[in-house]
Amino acid sequence: MARIIAVVNQKGGVGKTTTAVHLGWALAHMGKYVLLVDIDPQANATTYLGHNHRTIAGGVYESLFEPTRVKEFVLPTRKETYRLLPAHLGLAGASVELVPLERREYRLQDALLHIRNDYDFILIDAPPTLGILTLNGLVGADEVLIPVQAEHFALEGLGQLMETIGLVRENIKPDLAVLGAVLTMHDDRYKLSQDIFEDLYRYFPEKIFRSVIPRSVKVAESPRVAQTVFEYDPGSKAAKAYERLAKEVVGT
Repeated sequence: MARIIAVVNQKGGVGKTTTAVHLGWALAHMGKYVLLVDIDPQANATTYLGHNHRTIAGGVYESLFEPTRVKEFVLPTRKETYRLLPAHLGLAGASVELVPLERREYRLQDALLHIRNDYDFILIDAPPTLGILTLNGLVGADEVLIPVQAEHFALEGLGQLMETIGLVRENIKPDLAVLGAVLTMHDDRYKLSQDIFEDLYRYFPEKIFRSVIPRSVKVAESPRVAQTVFEYDPGSKAAKAYERLAKEVVGT
């Protein structure tokens, strides 16, 4: 069965989607069969991997309401062993539509049960909120990966996220594990980045990935052409960093 990892941080702009997309690509490059599940209504991961969220016929939204149909909505990417369960415009309304339903927090888990045997890894790109869609991502996952930006307010909100993860463990999924935090947008020219790294060690003892994702112009440019940095500039420091992160994840 696949390891299911939710990539979560309710703070926007921390490189969450970029991390999810590139970790998936790097794992696929290692020969793993990977599915990226885009549960963010912004659909940035879907666009990143070359699909137009405005014209997609079905995806996560339909899978939440008809879990047995999930295989119908899986799309290919430009990487042979990398697949996508996309987001589209309808997903924006799911937060409201799910509220009155029974087992509303289990909907994604129910869908993934139909496909988890088809993959080595399933990555869930959660929205930058702690709403019902993110809750579905946490309940549907085995582990949580938390990207943290190397900037002054990096740790702001992490306490709330960890509290939410604790509540999920207590009430819904006792075996949900924190895989770890990964530092993103790191610039070793600045002392602040090193300070944030040290703060993270205090916050997540023994759960900080050694791989640090550098701040990169190439990563910033690549979404404009709907390419990963592996396609746009495969020799870049960022591409190498994501490859190292994938090896660490496989080894955990």
